[in-house]
Amino acid sequence: MPHLRPARRSKLGLHAPDERAIVKRPNAFAAVDLDRVPGRRRDPAWISARLRDPGTRVVPVWRSRSLVSAGEPPVAVTLAPGDFEAYDDRIGAILLGVRSGSAYFAIDLSAVAEPLRSLGLEDASFVDLRSIGALLDQADGALLAYARSMVHWHRHHLHCGRCGSGTESTEGGHVRRCQDVGCGSSHFPRTDPAVIVLVTDERACLLGRQATWPPRLYSTLAGFVEPGESLSEAVYREVMEETGVAVTGVRYHSSQPWPFPSSLMLGFTATAERAEPRADGEELDDVRWFDREELLELHRSAAIRLPAPISISRRLISEWLAGQERAGLPDSE
Repeated sequence: MPHLRPARRSKLGLHAPDERAIVKRPNAFAAVDLDRVPGRRRDPAWISARLRDPGTRVVPVWRSRSLVSAGEPPVAVTLAPGDFEAYDDRIGAILLGVRSGSAYFAIDLSAVAEPLRSLGLEDASFVDLRSIGALLDQADGALLAYARSMVHWHRHHLHCGRCGSGTESTEGGHVRRCQDVGCGSSHFPRTDPAVIVLVTDERACLLGRQATWPPRLYSTLAGFVEPGESLSEAVYREVMEETGVAVTGVRYHSSQPWPFPSSLMLGFTATAERAEPRADGEELDDVRWFDREELLELHRSAAIRLPAPISISRRLISEWLAGQERAGLPDSE
């Protein structure tokens, strides 16, 4: 039967977030509390037995949406193996790991037109994880993000990128293997590294906005790491390309899985002289220096908007606003 994790009050609350609360919390979607049991992925007998075990929990994904309860705060809803009739057999059941003796799998129910009716659920819904991530318990957010990322990867790798033949899921869903005997290529889950950086001088931070963003929204600078490029080189290049500002003192902060669809955000801080920035007109249509007190007042008055509380971008800004810049922060803190 469907299972809801015990509800816990979100540390961010349901209204405007307290910057101090953001500083204290772990990065959203990180620190999934599962043993990923890599040694079990090549044991089909063990996997088959777990899929028959009523104690197993199944995390369904439907058209990139995650199943949560209808209450406040929402909590993740998981299923037992007997709660559903079918799932996408091209993807299969994806072994996520084990918690407290129970195996966890992800499945794709996208082919089901009305999944809530087929599951017999009334007090739950499939929602965009980005829209409710700030309200979820840390463990729930990490579990749902993990399941969403794995299902997305499978759906986009049903054919071999080398020869175009169909692929099949193996090793508990952590490998897709080409079915053409002359090819036989193995494909592994991928994540795209992206750097995200808060640039500061002695008293101000550098934020930009894209034309497609909601009105008044400003954020830190970010971009994907290119082939043959180190992380620090990516920071230097992205900031220079987007703003014309040369940075120094690049320091790693922490990272965040970002399952929209499959990125790993690598957070940094960097320093720069207060040079006049220029928006590149492609990635950014405006970029500005904001003094700390100015930014706090503009945000409080809703004259500008900051990134969502679940994002590492907001965490970098919040720590700077709180005067608690920290470099080398472990991901779990």
